[in-house]
Amino acid sequence: MFLTHLSLKNYRNYKQEDIEFTNNINVILGENAQGKTNMMEAIYVLAMAKSHRTTNDKELIRWDEEYAKIEGRAIKRNGPLSLELIISKKGKKAKSNHIEQQKLSQYIGQINVVMFAPEDLHLVKGSPQVRRRFIDMEIGQVSPVYMHDLSQYQKILQQRNHYLKLLQTKQQHDETVLDILTQQLIELAAKITLKRHEFLQLLQKWAEPIHYEISRGLEKLQIKYHPSVNVSEKMELSRIIEAYSEKFVTIKEKEIDRGMTLAGPHRDDISFDVNEKDVQTFGSQGQQRTTALSIKLAEIELIFSEIGDYPILLLDDVLSELDDFRQTHLLDAIRQKVQTFVTTTSIDGIEHDVIKEATIYKVSSGYISNR
Repeated sequence: MFLTHLSLKNYRNYKQEDIEFTNNINVILGENAQGKTNMMEAIYVLAMAKSHRTTNDKELIRWDEEYAKIEGRAIKRNGPLSLELIISKKGKKAKSNHIEQQKLSQYIGQINVVMFAPEDLHLVKGSPQVRRRFIDMEIGQVSPVYMHDLSQYQKILQQRNHYLKLLQTKQQHDETVLDILTQQLIELAAKITLKRHEFLQLLQKWAEPIHYEISRGLEKLQIKYHPSVNVSEKMELSRIIEAYSEKFVTIKEKEIDRGMTLAGPHRDDISFDVNEKDVQTFGSQGQQRTTALSIKLAEIELIFSEIGDYPILLLDDVLSELDDFRQTHLLDAIRQKVQTFVTTTSIDGIEHDVIKEATIYKVSSGYISNR
């Protein structure tokens, strides 16, 4: 798939821009704070209906404006696609081929993107929250059902936490409501856990040989899932539900004492082992970067294997973070098969033919032009 056209209105520092793109490599060139990353973010938001940089949608709207609008036209394996997303202070409205989508979970995944930015190194080094967000966003691209289940889980989790607070402070004494919310939470938690297991097994399948190649055959990568309940990838849904039920029985009093939900997908984590050592704790910076690069390249292949179309790749100021060998490996991997957007302050020093063949765009103060 590839994005042929992008239109921005009142988005961040863009008042009104319309850009046509090639289906190969598009380089967005400009100094810092001119709008390069905003352009990449807009493509990501068009695909995912949320930003990778902020959870506050109001930040996406240009100063003193009421709304922001992103429109895009794409070509997919099964034909052309038109997308529109309006972000206002009241919420979001999404259209696909001019038809309004009642739920954002129905809209997400119509175009697929893989974002690789310097902060993605935090996938390895950062908090569990960063890794949970990564899992959720990537599964959501290939499974609208997952996004729906996750959204419902988060709503019930909020209600359950609120009720636990009431029990903790003795404003409520009836535990029946808690038991009902717990059962609802368990059903969704089990589905989410099962899907995460399946996704991470697929990611492992693609990432392991990629990492082996980038490390010149010296390193074996393993991705490990650490759910907050004792379940394995071999368990069926019914057994995972049982495991959650047993867990919530044993921690019920503790949850009331603490006033919060102490188990569930919102407390899961994943880890990356290189040659059987946790790369977060024991890995060098080079190993951590190779791991992050391997995961991103694996995402591309995983999405292709699931939907039959390569995703759009967004490389936001990341080439300068990679040494020549990793840079070359990345550019060789995407050549002639993945539409790629690259932001950089300069292409000097990047000798790869892929960049020499690219279409160059210049960004300055929220205006973009084809150089």
